Amino acid sequence: MARYTGPLCRLCRREGEKLFLKGNRCSTEKCAIERRKYAPGQHGQGRGKVSDYGLQLREKQKVRRIYGIMENQFRIYFAKAASMKGITGEILLQLLERRLDNVAYRAGFALNRRSARQLVKHGHFLVNGRAVNIPSYLLRPGDVVSVKESSRENPIIAESMTVAEHRGVPEWIEVEAAGMKGKFNRLPQRDELQLPVQEQLIVELYSK
Repeated sequence: MARYTGPLCRLCRREGEKLFLKGNRCSTEKCAIERRKYAPGQHGQGRGKVSDYGLQLREKQKVRRIYGIMENQFRIYFAKAASMKGITGEILLQLLERRLDNVAYRAGFALNRRSARQLVKHGHFLVNGRAVNIPSYLLRPGDVVSVKESSRENPIIAESMTVAEHRGVPEWIEVEAAGMKGKFNRLPQRDELQLPVQEQLIVELYSK
C-alpha cells in the first residue's frame, strides 16, 4: 500500500501544531515548527480564514497523519466505527489505537509509529506468541505483544525502550521491560488519549 515518504515536519507545519511524528525530536528545539510556525509552501504565511469544511478536513488529515494511514484505509476504519454501537468518534480512535504498530509504539518498542510500522513489517514482534508482520493488525484486550528472541539486541528497540522510561507508558498497556513484552489490557477512554483532535468534526465531515 502507498505511504507518505516526504518530510514529516512538513505535516506538522501544515496542521499548525506538533503531531509528534518524529518521537523524541519533537520535544526539542530542533523541531521545525518551533522555528517556522506557519504552513509550508509559497503561500504558507498568507493563508486566510478557514471554512467549516476546512476545519473538518484538517481534523481528519490530522488523525490520518498521527497514525500514518492513507485515505482509503481511514474510510474503512470510519465505516467500521459508524457500524458499531457507541460514540462513532471515540470508537474510531479506539480502532486506531488497537493497531499493532500503534501498540508497539505506545509500549515503548519504537520511537514513533513510522518506526514501529517498519519493525512490524520486518517481523520483530510476536502477538500471543505467534509472528505477526501486519501493522494494521487489530489487537484485542488481553493480547500480548512481545519482541522476538532474535530481535532483543536490535539497537532501535533498545534505544526506544530507554526513551520510553522517560516518556512513560499509557495506563491501558502493561509493559514488562525485562521480558520485552506488553499487554494490551483494555480499550483506552477518550480522555486518556490526549490527542489534539476534535473527532466530532470528522464525523460531521463524513456525514455530509
